[in-house]
Amino acid sequence: MARSPGTKATADKPSEARALALDSFMRLLARTPFERISLGAVADEAKIPLAELRASFGSTFDMLAGFLREVDAKVLAPSSEDMADEPARDRVFDVLMRRLDVLAPHKPALRSLMDSARRNPFFALALNKLSVRSQQWMLAAARIDTAGLKGAVRAQGLALVFARVLQTFLTDDDPALARTMAALDRELARGERALGLIEGAVCLATGGRRGRGGKAASPEAPAAPPDVPVVA
Repeated sequence: MARSPGTKATADKPSEARALALDSFMRLLARTPFERISLGAVADEAKIPLAELRASFGSTFDMLAGFLREVDAKVLAPSSEDMADEPARDRVFDVLMRRLDVLAPHKPALRSLMDSARRNPFFALALNKLSVRSQQWMLAAARIDTAGLKGAVRAQGLALVFARVLQTFLTDDDPALARTMAALDRELARGERALGLIEGAVCLATGGRRGRGGKAASPEAPAAPPDVPVVA
């Protein structure tokens, strides 16, 4: 049965309000600490009624989770078939670089999140949970097993790796992200065995540091501090 024009308009309205709310929330986060963003401020920024905001989100933390789900979806959308025969470490490298590309327009908001996480350890733990869930999907995109306890440990380890790389990413103004790629390559090499990217006696590490498309990356970026908040 064909859907009537009136029904279609009604169905589209919640998704439009959701998109407006998320965009507005991220703009606010770029200039305001997370803990100071109110539901009313998001509704005002988005120019939508509170009722429409409530229909899409239950809280500002729910908005943050929604943003990360959208990031996940954008990273997962392209096919990874061209990387299927590459070593596991290279597949993870490619997926995480795609994630950084998606996050690039939101650097100010990510810096704000990191600052809030440093001030509030309970908020940091909640962010870590979101990041681990996202990294499970990143591992799946890289064709790495995410089942069971081993999969959960891998996802937590990759979340920590990604958090360290974000420290470099947020100060890397080079459009080619050479320092970021070097940091990611170093962190994956450091955590390769713990993340389960080496199976049995087969070493999946590639020789030398690489950039995207097999090009050499720049020298290593400085190591990030061990207490880096996990935020994305």
